[in-house]
Amino acid sequence: MTSSAEPAGTAGAGAPTPAPVAAIASGYAFTGPALDLGALLWDGQCRPDVQVRIPLSVLNRHGLVAGATGTGKTKTLQLIAEQLSAQGVPVFLADVKGDLSGIARPGQGGTRVLGRAAEVGQRWTAAGFPAEFLALGGQGRGVPVRATITSFGPLLLAKILQLNHTQEQSLGLIFHYADTKGLELIDLKDLHAVVAFLISDEGKAELRNIGGLSTATAGVILRSLTAFEAQGMTDFFGEPEFDTADLLRTAPDGRGIVSVLELPAVQDQPLLFSTFLMWLLADLFHDLPEIGDADKPKLVFFFDEAHLLFDDASKAFLDSITRTVRLIRSKGVGVFFVTQTPKDVPSDVLAQLGSRVQHALRAFTPEDQKALKATVGTFPRSPYDLAELLTGLGTGEAVVTVLSENGAPTPVAATRLRAPESLMGPVDAAELDATVGASDLRGRYAQAVDRESAFEKLQRATDTPTETDPTGAPATAAPPAAGQRHTGHGEEPSLVEQVVQSGMFKSLARSVGTQLGREITRSLFGTARRRR
Repeated sequence: MTSSAEPAGTAGAGAPTPAPVAAIASGYAFTGPALDLGALLWDGQCRPDVQVRIPLSVLNRHGLVAGATGTGKTKTLQLIAEQLSAQGVPVFLADVKGDLSGIARPGQGGTRVLGRAAEVGQRWTAAGFPAEFLALGGQGRGVPVRATITSFGPLLLAKILQLNHTQEQSLGLIFHYADTKGLELIDLKDLHAVVAFLISDEGKAELRNIGGLSTATAGVILRSLTAFEAQGMTDFFGEPEFDTADLLRTAPDGRGIVSVLELPAVQDQPLLFSTFLMWLLADLFHDLPEIGDADKPKLVFFFDEAHLLFDDASKAFLDSITRTVRLIRSKGVGVFFVTQTPKDVPSDVLAQLGSRVQHALRAFTPEDQKALKATVGTFPRSPYDLAELLTGLGTGEAVVTVLSENGAPTPVAATRLRAPESLMGPVDAAELDATVGASDLRGRYAQAVDRESAFEKLQRATDTPTETDPTGAPATAAPPAAGQRHTGHGEEPSLVEQVVQSGMFKSLARSVGTQLGREITRSLFGTARRRR
């Protein structure tokens, strides 16, 4: 490694310690519990006598793990997660690549691992950590994680459906109406039913005093929902809804449980997965009490592929992320965003992040050079030539700066990172299935439940007997049950047509007003606060 400062001596035995090295050593000499990241790199030499660490008490101040593909970000997550678990802190990991399940099993030594441990002064011992494996909507081997449409809220759903600002506002009106009338939006068919009613002749008046819902906008929303369902996304929404309090558990031996969320198809639906992670974070924000600064966080949440969350996000959405990240700190939750370059994260969010672990960057194109320059500009002043350093780091090496115990930034330190003690790779399928099968959560979440909600209330209304004329003959035929269709001249009405024909649903929707509906309040993200 090169530095812009001339060392005052060499690192050999009996030689004086260079002044910058002494300053870095002092900056990371914490008195309280801390996580060990690795050993200082200085002038191309590893200095195991200078350990680079993160105080446990500042991990609720959030962080960033960044670097080009293949530079070791995933192993850094694993290293931090297993040390947090060992200190009794629960961890949430999004497993984008499918290779974090190994955290539950002891690692394999080998020449490379033991050699790295010797270089950085690590006493490496193979160890597995208590883990819970989850899967969105049951798409994967883990315990299913679902959310209801109501609790997900309009802002996050608009992000998934890629609605514009006007359409997002209209979706907010739809949720407001459903909330106030006690029409539970459990799954996608519930939302279909309410939108269909609100553009019917009888339903239009329901929103007239608060702006109304245009047929064109409702059509866009309905088409987006239909396309979303066609992509196989129906299973993500429903009940039983996952209780995010289950992310805060510890094992009987006091270690924090590492919740690993499988994302096997993130390439197919990246926007859904990143937004679903934001729902988990927003739901935690709802339920946790204020605790201020504590000796250790209640949970550390790793948000992988973070750029997917911010791509094409509306200003309102970005504002909500910024406020949630800022405020959730006082509830004891730390958030680490994981991405390729800091420029993937908006500056207002980046400003909230206290810890930085920056792996190598590439600079092959003008865009890469611009990103490198922007990254260098986000670090405090240091004795390193950061532009040269960041392009020359090897796999498992990073530039680190964190917050000290008193909240001040530590000196920038090039670091050779420690090796994780758990298995660096996935466990086999049979072993994973056995772990999931023995999970305490499986009995609560494995079986989907479809209880009465907005769709069923609509269906019941449309199934009521029709009025008769004075001769006793039916004035109109009773509409069929929702979902029954056939073709030809005798084609039965669509869901929208059923709603239009319904003379009872308007009064039903106005009168429902259940206690559940009256108790719903919505957060910064429009997600619903629910009674546990």
